[in-house]
Amino acid sequence: MSQNHNTAASAASNGITHDHHFASDNTSGICPEAWAALAEANQGRLPSYGTDKWTQQACDLIRDVFEKPDAEVFFVFNGTSANSLALASLCQSYHSVICHDQAHVETDECGAPEFFSNGTKLLLATGPNGKLAPDTVEKLILKRTDIHFPKPRVLSLTQSTEWGTVYTVKELRALTSVAKRHGLAVHMDGARFANAASALEYRTSAAPADITWRAGVDVLCFGGTKNGMSATEAVVFFNPQLAREFDYRCKQAGQLASKMRFLSAQWVGMLKDGAWLRNAARANLMTKLLADALREIPGVRPLLEPEANALFVEMPKAAAEKLAAQGWHFYNFIGANGYRLMCSWDTREDDIARFALAVRAAMSAEK
Repeated sequence: MSQNHNTAASAASNGITHDHHFASDNTSGICPEAWAALAEANQGRLPSYGTDKWTQQACDLIRDVFEKPDAEVFFVFNGTSANSLALASLCQSYHSVICHDQAHVETDECGAPEFFSNGTKLLLATGPNGKLAPDTVEKLILKRTDIHFPKPRVLSLTQSTEWGTVYTVKELRALTSVAKRHGLAVHMDGARFANAASALEYRTSAAPADITWRAGVDVLCFGGTKNGMSATEAVVFFNPQLAREFDYRCKQAGQLASKMRFLSAQWVGMLKDGAWLRNAARANLMTKLLADALREIPGVRPLLEPEANALFVEMPKAAAEKLAAQGWHFYNFIGANGYRLMCSWDTREDDIARFALAVRAAMSAEK
């Protein structure tokens, strides 16, 4: 879902301490586990361009997490490059990608998927709460089958979605079944995959493999930045044949790091003892606590129950502007009165308490 930067609630005058706790999970720093791994990787001299021991260990740990020893893993700097290069590797220029109309690849990547694929078209479907439905996808696949229309080649799913909702194993299998039946590959934008994995592990004991390749996903863009790392995302091909020459795509796109160990070492620190899931679980829990706190304030309404680390609320625009004037920063996403609040690995209960107090005061001033 695309944020409206022009109407985002943000501090409007100088001299105000900006509080970015709920603007995005991008605003938090590097978590201790990733930071320690970076410090350790900073010792001595090691081979360049991913031929170092850290990169090998990170790839092996990712394969272990997903129980897929033959998975091909590549590290890039950000989610836009991960998604765009992954989609480009699955498509020819005359193909199309089916995605939700609020998917990040459609709303927030400045045409990068089309650019890196030499013109592959995005076909947009809609669905409530950021989710696609199998019948909607199939209808779009079959809408046109003539040579004058870009042939559907990929189904792109976002997990967790731009609405903070989470696809269940059953929902994923239903969607990928439709895709496979019509010869489409399945891409997953997992910028917040850790949050979805933690939520589904808690709710259904689903393993990461159950919500990716076992459910029919061919390639996952596994998010690191929003989970407590810095400038590192992993592109994981569960079907290794689809990764053919992907290393060349990375190089051509300026995504091959010479000091690759500083991208990959963070994954070692995060994966070796489960910090990636602990970080996500904390962010998810803080989001539920935030929803509970705001639900108690008259005139503020959560728009849906949070499933991961995003909360959407409705409040009067005037109250949001008062909060902005105090330095609170968050984004307006839905109409005039709908706002998104994000929690991250370092969100604390006292952050929530301070914000709830400020919201209550702003709402009282409205009366």
